[in-house]
Amino acid sequence: MKFNPADNIQDLQYFGEFGGVNPSISDSSTYTFLSAKTMFDTFEGNADGCYLYSRHSTPSNLYLGEALAAMEGTETANVSASGMGAITPVLLQLCNAGDHIVSSRTIYGGTYAFLKNFTPKLGIETSFVDITKLDIVEKAITKNTKVLYCESVSNPLLEVADIKSLSALAKKYNLKLVVDNTFSPLSISPAKLGADIVCHSLTKFINGSSDTVGGVVCGTQEFIDDLRNVNDGASMLLGSTMDSLRAASVLKNMRTLHIRMKQHSYNAAYLADKFQADGLKTVYPGLKSHPSHILFKEMMNEAYGFGGMLTLDVGSLEKANELMELMQHKNLGYLAVSLGFYKTLFSAPGSSTSSEIPEDEQKEMGLSDGLIRFSIGLDNNIERTYQMMKACMLQVGVL
Repeated sequence: MKFNPADNIQDLQYFGEFGGVNPSISDSSTYTFLSAKTMFDTFEGNADGCYLYSRHSTPSNLYLGEALAAMEGTETANVSASGMGAITPVLLQLCNAGDHIVSSRTIYGGTYAFLKNFTPKLGIETSFVDITKLDIVEKAITKNTKVLYCESVSNPLLEVADIKSLSALAKKYNLKLVVDNTFSPLSISPAKLGADIVCHSLTKFINGSSDTVGGVVCGTQEFIDDLRNVNDGASMLLGSTMDSLRAASVLKNMRTLHIRMKQHSYNAAYLADKFQADGLKTVYPGLKSHPSHILFKEMMNEAYGFGGMLTLDVGSLEKANELMELMQHKNLGYLAVSLGFYKTLFSAPGSSTSSEIPEDEQKEMGLSDGLIRFSIGLDNNIERTYQMMKACMLQVGVL
């Protein structure tokens, strides 16, 4: 049977302690034992089903991790307090001083800053490359390279990674392929395409209500156990623990993810078609004009579309700011960072979420001052939204 990530989530069944249709929340920081021997065994990781301390794990976090692993088709998963709290331990677990990472040059600004400015202090160097050019990726690999890192759909330029080909490269050189799938949950399943480790910022589409910060690492049982190891596990020792109440909240929101992603994708595709027809410089993986449109189509789980993210280049930062302020005034969305909310969110990434990347590097990768990143919301009447957006664009002189 064909892999369907939403069906995998649906097939999970949890009951609460007293028969509730939602699992009970483990609102406790520490756990009691009937015997000292069981406490010792639990600390050593030899007592399944027992909990010691909530930084290590909680039932609520394990429920959410199981659902996310089912979604991505991995053996298990470990949730964290933020997306960066998922990504950074993975890279630190895989690399030691003297090791090397090959990363896409267009990635989330926080990840870029971690690789560019922080990991060199630990003796870990990174080469940033155009991830869409496999020959350049291969040339960047050295004898010290341990990791290939990319985003399925890049932030903010919406470049699409050829995960199957990158996986083949990783296997050829005995590397780990780590993929951030935040922009394309359900639409793309990186582990099924050969990724070794899949990360998400749960803050975005997966939670969907912009009220929680969280992250997850999906991978093999062996690797997740390594992350959780009390002696040298990066997730355990860095302590980026998700709160049980938040884990329970995200798990409930996951039940509607398949419905939300279909609507996000439908609305984004509709607007992208209209904007491109109006002559705007529009980037969306669902457009045939996108250089990786066919690649995305080959990789995607078709039912969930091409995602809810698109970009428009309106020529200058001044025009971008004027348009975004007017659209917010007209209640078409919010001038805000992040994505995956029920309302459309828009920002100029060059001066916000990608501001960690130096201006010369932004220009080299094609990130212009006038670029607006849109996370398209769940609007019921998308034609009405389009007409109102178009009126704003005409008013500020973008059209």
